[in-house]
Amino acid sequence: MSNDETPNVPATRDRRHAVREKAQLVQAQQSRARAIRRVSLVTLLVAVIAAAAVVVTWVVSTSVSKPTSSPANVKDDGFTVSSVTGVASDTQAAAESIEESAATLEVQTPVAEPTPDASPTARPTVDIRVYVDYLATGARDFQVANVQQLTDWVNQDAATLTYYPVAMLTAKSNGTKYSLRAASAAACVATYSPDSFFAFNNELLTEQPEVDASGFSDKELADLAQGTGAVPAKQVRDCIENQKYVGWVKSATERALQGLPDTKGVALTSTSMILVNGTPYVGAPDDPKEFAQFVLTISSDAYYRTPTATPTPTPTPSS
Repeated sequence: MSNDETPNVPATRDRRHAVREKAQLVQAQQSRARAIRRVSLVTLLVAVIAAAAVVVTWVVSTSVSKPTSSPANVKDDGFTVSSVTGVASDTQAAAESIEESAATLEVQTPVAEPTPDASPTARPTVDIRVYVDYLATGARDFQVANVQQLTDWVNQDAATLTYYPVAMLTAKSNGTKYSLRAASAAACVATYSPDSFFAFNNELLTEQPEVDASGFSDKELADLAQGTGAVPAKQVRDCIENQKYVGWVKSATERALQGLPDTKGVALTSTSMILVNGTPYVGAPDDPKEFAQFVLTISSDAYYRTPTATPTPTPTPSS
């Protein structure tokens, strides 16, 4: 065999070495690329998590710092009725019982001497407060039975009447939170159209939905408000449909559950709860005669405690 036919071993070895180095270089590049991708994905994931955390923090802080809107024309979480027009009782029985129940709250004076001056100007005004959940059947029964005599007492300045919308049956309306929304709607009408509040309050109760039903939608509540004459229509509707005072109703209900103002340790336990001069009425809510007698009794007690009820001495007969 000649020298020309001898294999070029060094050249072959060099080619193999070059191929191996190239393969190692490609592998190293691929490893770096994978590492870069991993770092990029981790960085992106961290950025996404951080952004989400920022959004959650902003939402939470905004909701916490956002002040609760409070209605106007409110005192101690209640709305006082100054006058009543266009509202009457739907039941003849209620009207008949009113005629028999001393509806003008006249104080009966005793026969014994000395006789106190029981003129209307000397009588103190009776304070009637009604805590009302617009889904509570007791609240409806009281309103339907007593609406006419309440109207008379307010218009005759014989009593002050204040309603306190609360929401204790929020979970009893198929998830629509009707009690809460209806109370908020009442606060809207009291704020923008106080002269229409009593009529709207009466409408909410007389047209009360069934417990565990969905109740009226916000649009339907706004329609009811307009039907009772609440104006300005757009502001009232926007307030109701945006549930403007829902937060206030929640807070007012919590305060009532803790204790009622101007009472001796009385707290809200159910609705409706009616107080006369701070004393809870525990009679039948649908018996206007019984309620009128209760009011008359409280009024008499208040009359005899007031400094204006001074005894009038009996004249001495001349000899």
